[in-house]
Amino acid sequence: MKIFLLSNLLWLAVLASASTILQERNGQSTVTTKQISPQVVIISMFDSEGDVWYNIPEFNILAQNFTVPGLSPLFPDVHCTRDGLICQLTTGEAEINAATTITSLVHSPIFNLATTYFLIAGIAGASPKLATTGSVTFARYAVQVALQYEFDAREMPSNFPTGYVPQGSFAPGQYPAELYGTEVFEVNDALRKLAVSFAKQAKLNDTLDAQKYRANYASNKAFAIGAEGPSVVECDTATSDVYWSGVLLGEAFENTTTLFTNGTGVYCTTQQEDNATLESLMRASKAGLVDFSRIIIMRTVSDFDRQFPGQSAADNLFTDPGGFTPSILNIHLAGVKVIQGIQKEWSTTFKQGVKPTNYIGDILGSIGGTPDFGPGSVFQKPAKFKSFRTLRRGGRKLL
Repeated sequence: MKIFLLSNLLWLAVLASASTILQERNGQSTVTTKQISPQVVIISMFDSEGDVWYNIPEFNILAQNFTVPGLSPLFPDVHCTRDGLICQLTTGEAEINAATTITSLVHSPIFNLATTYFLIAGIAGASPKLATTGSVTFARYAVQVALQYEFDAREMPSNFPTGYVPQGSFAPGQYPAELYGTEVFEVNDALRKLAVSFAKQAKLNDTLDAQKYRANYASNKAFAIGAEGPSVVECDTATSDVYWSGVLLGEAFENTTTLFTNGTGVYCTTQQEDNATLESLMRASKAGLVDFSRIIIMRTVSDFDRQFPGQSAADNLFTDPGGFTPSILNIHLAGVKVIQGIQKEWSTTFKQGVKPTNYIGDILGSIGGTPDFGPGSVFQKPAKFKSFRTLRRGGRKLL
């Protein structure tokens, strides 16, 4: 408690000392002494995902531009509407960029994010079992699938179906005995369902190129959804800095998602940032800076994680599936419906928050509650999780 109070006092001191905050409006620098309290912050990962929000008819996200120390050198500004109710920033791609940018945002004295909704709005790859190019997906779980031991497939044991082995374990399919805490995050499912209902009001973009390419998946019944047109889908997301391709890796990480979430998660999309973003927001929530129950993970599909029948994994990776344009456009088309829904029902539903009906947080139970996956909270007594660094120098070590 003393540490928590000290942290808040320090940030109040920082805010008080920052008597003037430099901002830019329409190319002219001005100063403000009022904190910005957004209703929604849009989190983009690279330029095209951010650009889709600029110069749109619904709102002007470039009315105010704040340079925030610690953001990506490529994307140093947070952009906001004139009233400050909607803001957007771009983290830079992959986990390190995402974590650093979001940590810098939540600790900036410019913003009060205590009641802000965070809309993670980016593109992703997807399994043709559950989605197709242009689809808009909303996740309950984000799973850091590549946080495992790895063998080159040419050197893995002959009875292993994959070169990936959960940390602290001795074979694929065994639950990891060694956890770092970022392996799985679960967000507010009640909020997700509201976001889905808003997104379904959108008319999604599709292209002839995307339609022609995805038709190749129709010959495999398991990929029937991949051959259909885009839709709004509830399914979960896999995080890895590595951009992979192929049936074998797709199936391996599909199994990892099922394993790490105790059979509840449904592997669907693949991206490079979300667990890092969620870790930063979780720590900020623990410090009282944000509300972890106000996070929406929305990913639109730009490509497939695996090849269609008769295609190679290399061709799947290097051939343009025609999905980039509809995936980018559908970030705006679906995302703006979510934002408008939140703002329209702000006073009746969203201001006070949407009460979670499920566990929310990380695999360790860091912000309270008992995870419905993994070994349970490590902060409750008696702690079920005791094993760390289980495979170091040839033996197990219990703390």
